[in-house]
Amino acid sequence: MIKSSLFAFLGLSFFALGGIAQERHSPYFVSYDHYMEELQALEIRTDVAVGQSSGIHTFLGDATEFEYGATRWWTPEIYVDWQHTAHEGNVFTGFRFENRFRLFVEPHKINPVLYLEYEHLNGADKVIKEVLGFDGKDDLAVPNDVTRHEHRRELEPRLILSSQIGEWNVTENFIAEKNLKGGPWEFGYTVGLSRPLPKKFAAGIEMYGGLGTARELTWSGTSHYIAPVFLWTTPGEVTIQVSPGFGLTDQSLRTIFRVGISKDIDDIGPRLRKLFHM
Repeated sequence: MIKSSLFAFLGLSFFALGGIAQERHSPYFVSYDHYMEELQALEIRTDVAVGQSSGIHTFLGDATEFEYGATRWWTPEIYVDWQHTAHEGNVFTGFRFENRFRLFVEPHKINPVLYLEYEHLNGADKVIKEVLGFDGKDDLAVPNDVTRHEHRRELEPRLILSSQIGEWNVTENFIAEKNLKGGPWEFGYTVGLSRPLPKKFAAGIEMYGGLGTARELTWSGTSHYIAPVFLWTTPGEVTIQVSPGFGLTDQSLRTIFRVGISKDIDDIGPRLRKLFHM
């Protein structure tokens, strides 16, 4: 089922390519494309993921993000994560430090981006920013009182391959992750397709899931999701994103509903230098 869904998704992506290039919109939550944060701008964003499935308590995972356009080819970002699980309370789960490096500043047919993230989290984290290895709903059923004491220091590289063809963006992310305290490499993927719509709307779809580990690279026993994605930029230039996601395997959550709100502050670098007389 997962293989056929992914092949159908890829077929739809390439069938849909074409049209006239317009302003770029990226409504993705899990996938990354090749666009970087605007130079010297700061984006402040919060992403919320609400997960539901039989046998687990409904939860809300939140990541507050600060993304800075350092150069045209480098965008660093800091995430602060927390979660709330019904009947279990709130937990601060840690932080992430992310860097994206665009290999070619000028656009190409395929635009490669290297991504590297350091995660300093505990096991209670439920942002579900990606799905790796054999991650599944059973992991999310473990009580917060247990998982909050599990410390995770992990390194996550990604290879992002993104194309802008006419109005359409197609992106593929190949993800790996390594626990710095030991254990095998874990792998996952995302595929995204999106396009802008009139009146500052955008829409698309993304599919993502786990691919096992270096010891057992497989589709079997892994979680996979498919999720429409929608974006609206308000007249006040606040961006609102929504995505209802649906699990495709027995290991997946039944649903993951995501909401994101973000706002850019332009020219934050010169403003700070002026403030501190630098």
